[in-house]
Amino acid sequence: MVKFLKPNKAVIVLNGRYAGRKAVIVQVYEGGNRDRPYGHCLVAGLAKYPKKVIRKDSAKKTAKKSRVKAFLKVVNFTHLMPTRYTLDVDLKDAVTGDALSTRDKKIAACKETKKRLEERFKTGKNRWFFTKLRF
Repeated sequence: MVKFLKPNKAVIVLNGRYAGRKAVIVQVYEGGNRDRPYGHCLVAGLAKYPKKVIRKDSAKKTAKKSRVKAFLKVVNFTHLMPTRYTLDVDLKDAVTGDALSTRDKKIAACKETKKRLEERFKTGKNRWFFTKLRF
């Protein structure tokens, strides 16, 4: 079988608190592990999307509207819908497998993810990823 759930692939979370949110795969666990004996992956996604910026907004207001909020989550394969898009943002070193072990590590990893995603948004690349999914 062809493996199409690869790192940097954009996915949509289907179940849970972040259902309907876009995320990017950071790490894939095909066969599972001892804690989770099923196929799953570590995803980093957008909990809050950036707002629409218009020309008459001040620089301060534009900066505020360009903020995003990130989340990290381990998700079962069946709760993800892969898309045709890939996001070439490097989250491998920012988010590791043990980042979810303690609260402090998770908060630090979320902040680093947020910083990298905002940077990506401000360059104007991957516009589709930063728009809210309407359904």
